[in-house]
Amino acid sequence: MIVEPSELAGDVAEQQRRVEAIVARGPGGAFALAGVAAAIVMLCWLVFFFGVFVGRGGGN
Repeated sequence: MIVEPSELAGDVAEQQRRVEAIVARGPGGAFALAGVAAAIVMLCWLVFFFGVFVGRGGGN
């Protein structure tokens, strides 16, 4: 991590409060990325299913 000179002057308690505020927001980006990836996988599966199996009369 790159440490700026202004960050070295702050006290430890203030830095700890900043870290706790960031952690309290939670992993929202990770959940959003996982949701988008799962949606893409399901969309690909549906396209494949309807394009191959249903298109060839897979129900019979």
